[in-house]
Parts: sequence; C-alpha cells; structure tokens
Amino acid sequence: MLIPQTKNIGLPLMNLMRFKGLPILQQLHIEEQLLRTSSENWCIVNDGTNDPTVVMGVLGKPAELLEIESVLDDQVPVIRRFTGGGTVIVDHGTVFVTFICNKEAVPNLQPYPRPIMSWSSSLYGKVFQGIGDFHLRENDYVFGNHKFGGNAQSITKNRWIHHTSFLWDFNVQNMSYLKHPKRAPAYRSARSHLDFICRMKDYMPRSTFMDKTVEATETQFSLRPIQLEAIRTCLEAEFCPSSRFLTNEELEAAAVALQS
Repeated sequence: MLIPQTKNIGLPLMNLMRFKGLPILQQLHIEEQLLRTSSENWCIVNDGTNDPTVVMGVLGKPAELLEIESVLDDQVPVIRRFTGGGTVIVDHGTVFVTFICNKEAVPNLQPYPRPIMSWSSSLYGKVFQGIGDFHLRENDYVFGNHKFGGNAQSITKNRWIHHTSFLWDFNVQNMSYLKHPKRAPAYRSARSHLDFICRMKDYMPRSTFMDKTVEATETQFSLRPIQLEAIRTCLEAEFCPSSRFLTNEELEAAAVALQS
C-alpha cells in the first residue's frame, strides 16, 4: 500500500480528512472517538451537512435556547453534542473545521480554553488576512461586530478538540428556531440573531476558504490526507459516543417544564 506523501518534514504530523455533506451527528461521533481513542493529531473539514439540524452544547437546556413548539411542529432534529459552547442550527450552508490535538502538538500552547482559542484565532488570521475586519471577540469569530464562526471545545487529560461551525450562508427562517440566549457575549448588545450574524459568502469564495484553511494549517503541521475508509477498521466498534439526538419526549417535557 502506498503511504501518502507529506510536506513540511519536521513539523508535527496531522491527519487531514475532508468531507462534503457528512451528516453532522456522524461527524461528531467520529470526532469524539478520535479524541478519546486515537493518539494522533487530526484536522477535519466538512463542507456542509444534510437537513437543517440544531446542535446544542453538552450543558445546553432546550427550554432556554429553543423555540420548542416550532422545532417540534417542523420536526427539526436537535442534537446534544459532547463539547461545550453554544447552540447553532446547521445545514448545507455551514462549513465545519475541527482540530484534534495532543497537548504537546503545538509548542508552548497551554491546554486551556482561552490559549487554544487564541491559537485558532491566529491560524484563521492567516486565512482571512486582508479580508474584512476579522478578529476573535470573546469566543466568536467576527467580521467587525458580526459573528460568522462559533466555537466549541473539549479538553481531556492528554488531548483537546476545537471545532468551529462557519456560517457560509444561512436560511433566515432557521434562525427563528433559536431563542435569544440568557448568556450572550457582551458585544452582541441584545441584537437579534439576524442583526448579530453575517454570511461568509459576502467575504470569500467557499472553496477558497477551505483551501486557505488547509494552507494555514500546513504552516504548523505536516498534513497527511486520510480517507475515512482507511481508518474504519481502527475505529472501535464498541465505542459509545455521547452526542445524540434528543427525543420528542425530551423536548416536550422541556416545554412543559417551562410552562409550569
């Protein structure tokens, strides 16, 4: 079997997997298993997902974050993922980028949320150099004061994951499923979802963003392209991921509790 060639010999090795339209729950399952069972570094780029899906952080409360009646009426799937962070609704207009690393993979990086966030912001600074007014505001990637990238993390004893959902485009109707969160970044200034977010497509071509992200990653890692089929046998069949769909019964119970 031919071994994929890598560039930038001397840099830490990172496996690169690229998908188009991988269902978000499947992506989360792969990510959690790689975080908890692999000892290698990974970058995952997923160009969109399938049907509109709400994805909540591990501690998210549906009654506080979702317009539950609308979600149930329109049969919008709701996932509770294994990482922290806020609530998003994702679809074919969302681009996902994930980094899963050993703690020593990035020199001098302290394995805590804020340093990891700052590192990722520096990497994406290369991607968006000269485009818009890109910067990190609190835990969000923004152009000016409009959010286009939401981040979530999980940190284990020896490894960490940082994944981002980028709003390449969005359906205005989908935003109506999300409530204004009780805990919102100060820079949001009580703005509605539509006044708070922006579309990446107004700043950069979609393929250019993904290519530049890979190029920026190559400045710090030696990338090795990997196909999912090549690692299926390595993924533990008995691994039980924690990201899952919430049932209608759980959502209905949350709605009832809110009214009581």
